Amino acid sequence: MLEDLGANGIAVSDTEADQRGWKLGSTTELAFTDGQKQTFTVRAVYEQSELAGDYVITRDAWAPHRGQDADTLVAVSFKDGVTDAEGTAAVEKAAAAYGDPEVQTRSEYAQSAAGAIDMMLTLIYALLALVVLIALLGIANTLTLALHERTRELGLLRAVGQTRAQPRAMVRWESVLVAAFAAAGGLALGAFLGRVLVKASEGAGDTAFAFALPPGRPAVVVLVGFAAGALAGRRPARQGGAPGRTAHHRHRLAPRRQRPAGGSRRPVSPLRRTGRRRARAWPGRLRDRPLRA
Repeated sequence: MLEDLGANGIAVSDTEADQRGWKLGSTTELAFTDGQKQTFTVRAVYEQSELAGDYVITRDAWAPHRGQDADTLVAVSFKDGVTDAEGTAAVEKAAAAYGDPEVQTRSEYAQSAAGAIDMMLTLIYALLALVVLIALLGIANTLTLALHERTRELGLLRAVGQTRAQPRAMVRWESVLVAAFAAAGGLALGAFLGRVLVKASEGAGDTAFAFALPPGRPAVVVLVGFAAGALAGRRPARQGGAPGRTAHHRHRLAPRRQRPAGGSRRPVSPLRRTGRRRARAWPGRLRDRPLRA
């Protein structure tokens, strides 16, 4: 196809042709970096512009205006019957005299082009892990404060016969439910925003975008959310089922002893009476004692 362009032909992308109203046979004037201008004829229109850009001309058309050639990408097609290994070896042998450039197959080039996207995704996953850690700390602190506010309630439940394992399970399930609601809400919001971004990117170029939500990853996210919620509620659950938290309330909720009939009181030992007399006489002794400078 490039041979058909000649020294005054140009190939343009269909998006650029639609914007400028060009079609096959239309003419346009191009300005080069050396200040010269030349009229070209549109002789080809192509769809995908990610690799070649919006304009393509031949080396014969570029030669009169070039300052120094700097090829950043050279695409090579193999003949029928040539395997990737044989073609790669032949290209490496031919390109060794030109600075030994990197030779890649189609799949290797696609992986290297996606390297920047993979790096950005890795950064996003790291930030997501940090956000999840902060959320787990928030769940643990919230449940701990809730246990302090519900001390009377837990004491009452233990007083009426609740076992020590039941408050732990209650607090643990509260943590799991909070994490599950957060995971479900995050998945729904993320899917909505992803679909909106895909719809908004459809008119930005000639690349076809498609929204796809794999069912495996959301399921893994939900399971990780359940496990993280159980882990975050481990410490508050241990505190909620501690015996020291409810023993005092068992004593306070126990009924007071009734005095025997007739209003009789328990006999007080002479030692306790002597102690009371000393405690009553002590303030007077302090008042009668002179102060020293």
